[in-house]
Amino acid sequence: MAKKSEETPGEEKPAGKSKLKLIIMIVVALLLVVSLSVGGTWFFVSKSNKAAEANKDEAKSAEGAPAGKQVALYEPMAPAFVVNFNQNGRQRYMQVSLSLMGRDKGEMDALKVHMPQLRNEMVMLFSSQDFDNLASPVGKEMLRQQATAKVQELAKKETGKLTVEQVLFTNFVLQ
Repeated sequence: MAKKSEETPGEEKPAGKSKLKLIIMIVVALLLVVSLSVGGTWFFVSKSNKAAEANKDEAKSAEGAPAGKQVALYEPMAPAFVVNFNQNGRQRYMQVSLSLMGRDKGEMDALKVHMPQLRNEMVMLFSSQDFDNLASPVGKEMLRQQATAKVQELAKKETGKLTVEQVLFTNFVLQ
């Protein structure tokens, strides 16, 4: 019996060493993760800065040359749309901020005259949705495509041209 009690204190020291090794490995792993994160962030930020500079150069050349695709123009629809839903006896809300993307400044300005009608169409579209579908990315994308189709339809009817290329969600909150 004396041998067992002597072995027990001897086992604690290797356990202490293994804990120390475990702590060192965790610290090294954390340092590795942090350094990879910083390096990755730096890589992507520098890459996006280069892309932004290239876009500026392209925009300058696009201004000089009328041929080709025009620069995108964004028209925010403020204030944000807020729609309420009744789901399973609970009150739910959706808040959506939109921006309209077009290419022709004159056509976008002509569409501004019809903004009340456009906002009405968007409210009717948003309030007719099923809350459960909106919680998935596929449902959000389908709603964005439906909103784009509605806006293009209204623009075609009122101005005679498509005017808006896309409707973009700049903020989308479900509660």
